[in-house]
Parts: sequence; structure tokens; C-alpha cells
Amino acid sequence: MSGPGPVDAVNPAVTCADPQAARLVATAYDVIRQRYAEGRHQIGAAIIAADGKVYCGIHVEAMVGRYSICAEMAALAAARLYTRQPLMAVAAVRYPKPSEAGGARIVSPCGGCREVLLDHAPQIQAVVPQGEHGVFAPLHTLLPVKYVGTKWAAQLPTQTP
Repeated sequence: MSGPGPVDAVNPAVTCADPQAARLVATAYDVIRQRYAEGRHQIGAAIIAADGKVYCGIHVEAMVGRYSICAEMAALAAARLYTRQPLMAVAAVRYPKPSEAGGARIVSPCGGCREVLLDHAPQIQAVVPQGEHGVFAPLHTLLPVKYVGTKWAAQLPTQTP
């Protein structure tokens, strides 16, 4: 394991025109910049609740890959530990390995995170990379045909025209 990655990693929040998106990306970046450990923690995430409070998480790698925990899931767990407020938006940042060229970058939630986030926050948005920019996208548009089981009543997002 190693400590923080490249010191010249630029905060990808500078690519976000929306101040709220920039705040989330900057927070996710700061968390992973401080906690980066090669092969252990490479992605940081931040979720904002309706009251404006932000909850963070980091990716926790496991020797058996399927038991790794995504940063978005860690942030969701932290949010649900401390608030019952609706969750409004999420952002994740991947910090580069010391051997990699390029800087930190915004990453979209994986398919599993999209499913779970929508289970707990049907109206949540995600900051996603679009070209050279970070922009908000309603998460349900990134997962248009969400799985709906029978554990609890489905809360499907409101569709906008």
C-alpha cells in the first residue's frame, strides 16, 4: 500500500459548472485524496441530503473482489446512519494510482450502486462525466429499467417529459 497518489492531481470539481455538483465532487475528491491507499481505497463518494448535509464514503477493496464495497454504498450507509432526509445527489471521484498518467476523475455509479441508490432515493441525481465536464443526471435515466422485486413497495421516480 502507499499513501496519497500524485500530488499534481487536479480536483475534478473545476469541471462542474453547477455549484452543487462542484461541491459534491470537491468533497468526494478531498475524501479520497486524504484516504487513498493503492489497492485498497481508490474511489471517494459524497451524497447530499435535502437539508444540505453531505455524507461521505470510500471504496473498500477486498481480496475477494465480490466483497468489495463501492464508495457510493459506503456514503449511502453513512447518510442513512445519520439522517432520514431525502437524498438528493451523489458524486464519485476516482483517484489515480501513482503509476498512472492523468489526474483524478469523476466516475458514474456502477450498475449495482445505481440499483441500490434508486431503492433508497428514487429521485436522486448523480454527477457524471460528460465530455470534459461533470454534470448532473437523474440517476433513473442511467438505469431506465430498474429491477423491482417484492421486498417492499416500489418507489419509482417521477418521469419528466
